[in-house]
Amino acid sequence: MTGKIEARLAELGVTLPEAPAPAANYVPYVQVGDLLFVSGQISQFPEGMIKGKLGFDMDVTEGAMAARRCGMSLLAQARAACGGDLDRIVRVVKLTGFVNSTPDFGDQPKVVNGCSDFFVEVLGDAGRHSRSAVSASSLPFGVAVEIEAIFQVR
Repeated sequence: MTGKIEARLAELGVTLPEAPAPAANYVPYVQVGDLLFVSGQISQFPEGMIKGKLGFDMDVTEGAMAARRCGMSLLAQARAACGGDLDRIVRVVKLTGFVNSTPDFGDQPKVVNGCSDFFVEVLGDAGRHSRSAVSASSLPFGVAVEIEAIFQVR
């Protein structure tokens, strides 16, 4: 039987990727009590990474799409941590978004909205969260966006 969150993803036409493997010496998630800390997920499509620098070779719309892809990977990690049951997610508690951007680019919040809007679209009010959206002069592999999350789970 498909859970409510999986059904909502299907309704939206969203297929989550497999939970990406860590790229270095860390684990993809850690659960402490009812909090699930998911390591930063980079912007990527199944065929490869979404690279670029906001304010140079990417615009806000492209950046928000990259952030949405980070949100999909974050949910994929949460699904793996929850034994395949996304309905164990109670709410998204916090996001921290890093945007690869030029020194004069100031729309990091609009970029990270791609992930925030995705979570609200999928989870409703449980997707609303606290958040930071900051600039980075570079990100791993030259990706455009990296986002980490804290979920409350049951």
